[in-house]
Amino acid sequence: MKNLGSLNKYFVKYKWRLLLGLLFVAISSKFAELPGSVVRDILNEVQAMLKDKTPGTDNSAIISHVVTGGIILLGLALLRGLFMFMMRQTIIVMSRHIEYDQKNEIYRHYQALNTHFYKAHFTGDLMNRISEDVSRVRMYTGPSIMYFSSVVFLTIFCIVDMLRVNVMLTLCVVAPLPLLALSIFYVNKIIFQKSGKIGAQLSLLTTTAQESYSGVRVVKSFVQEKNMMRFFEANSEEYRKSTINLSLTEAVYFPAMNLFIGLSMIGTILIGGYFAIKGQITTGNIAEFVIYINILMFPISSIGMVASMTQRAGASQKRIDEFLHTEPEIKTSPNAVSNVPQGAVSFNDLTFTYPHTGITALQHFSLNVKAGQKVAIIGKTGAGKSTIAQLLLRMYDVTSGALLLDGINIKNYDLHQLRKGIAYAPQEAYLFSDTIFNNIKFGKDNATPEEVKEAARMADLDKDIMSFPKAYETMIGERGVMLSGGQKQRMVLARAILKNSNILLLDECLSAVDTQTEKTILANLQDYLKSKTTFVITHRIFTSWIFDQIIILDNGTIAEQGTHEQLMALDGRYAKLYRHQTG
Repeated sequence: MKNLGSLNKYFVKYKWRLLLGLLFVAISSKFAELPGSVVRDILNEVQAMLKDKTPGTDNSAIISHVVTGGIILLGLALLRGLFMFMMRQTIIVMSRHIEYDQKNEIYRHYQALNTHFYKAHFTGDLMNRISEDVSRVRMYTGPSIMYFSSVVFLTIFCIVDMLRVNVMLTLCVVAPLPLLALSIFYVNKIIFQKSGKIGAQLSLLTTTAQESYSGVRVVKSFVQEKNMMRFFEANSEEYRKSTINLSLTEAVYFPAMNLFIGLSMIGTILIGGYFAIKGQITTGNIAEFVIYINILMFPISSIGMVASMTQRAGASQKRIDEFLHTEPEIKTSPNAVSNVPQGAVSFNDLTFTYPHTGITALQHFSLNVKAGQKVAIIGKTGAGKSTIAQLLLRMYDVTSGALLLDGINIKNYDLHQLRKGIAYAPQEAYLFSDTIFNNIKFGKDNATPEEVKEAARMADLDKDIMSFPKAYETMIGERGVMLSGGQKQRMVLARAILKNSNILLLDECLSAVDTQTEKTILANLQDYLKSKTTFVITHRIFTSWIFDQIIILDNGTIAEQGTHEQLMALDGRYAKLYRHQTG
């Protein structure tokens, strides 16, 4: 239950809607309780009329009195229905607002978390917490509160009226209720434990399904459909057993409710009959007590449902809080500068070790790049090339040493302004399930159609796009499934070109295109890159470009550094690679 304290900020935000809803619950409960006293009065009056009635007289007065009572009961039912509608329009609608706010809060926090967080958690688990867990919490902020407050008000109203009639009879009738509370408390502990386990199993099930859908082409190409199905069925079977087990536990509630209510009903008739014979209460009072017990039947029986929803919500909120309480390691410092980097970059004796693997990707790396210079970083797989791009984007912080942009430590930049000044075209092209136009425009929200087309032309993609039936309005499917690998990379490159930042990072972004297309793209970019600091991360040499500096990386350290002429004269690794590539 303590985990649900995280929701108090939402209750404070919507306090007037909540208070108004509770008022409507109280009024509705009062109208639900009033029929007991009305029936009591009708029965007592009719009994008195029958006792005073002389033989041969008509029953018009009795009928009139009963009809009048019926009309009153109908009116009370209508008024109760009206206020029940109003309480749902306040409390249930409030829960939808809280659900909306909570999902936005979680999504906003997800965006603030670092790359390391996403490497340590599964996408299916993240999705489950923002969907299934939030939905369970909504059942607490809406139906659970509404039903529980209804139980409280109805119980107070009914017991107060019952005490006015006969204290001893009331005590006998409500005696089973403490036993009911104890049984609920015991079962709730079991439900809480099982709900947490079920939430974790559902996350695993969601992750398995998500990975199967995303990698369906790999699954089919390796003929692993049956194995994946068996794996999914095994996880699904565990989830099924756990949910059935939880349902069996929850099933204890309703028989227990009926048992205790039945005991109360028997006690009312037996003990009430005894007091009526002694003249301490009337038969109308017995009917009144029976009505009160029937009125309390659904609210009291809903205690089990409320407790179950509350326990499930507590388990879900605990899972949500685990992520919400995860602080991003990389965030804007309080005194951050709001400058956009202009292009001067300095790596000063920089060392970086990945926190999740312990692998040191760069060691004592030093490099000074002036604004507007072109730098090629060449090395084999695992040399640390892509790490340089990750550090420039501040996806990670350096382990030791310093990374300066325009003479300012990268940690002192506002993250938004820092990344605004850097355009990144990664090797792994990530595209959204949208149109070609919107995927390219993702790099610049206010881009015009002409700017988008020019970026596509520079990436040598425009002619490919125009060959599609809907051109730029073509839907490319999930992650660009309708495009080839080269088209995906060129689209990501066009996105980076359109951003028009001062620093451009090209990380193996042309590895999937043919040689002629690569030459065309590099020729198109010559003028565009004149004033931009450009880092070309590659495992091969771009012979058509003139670089101000060429870096040969080997196991995170600089093996060779210089211009093309200097490195050829050195006759080392670069020269051998150049001769091998050019034949």
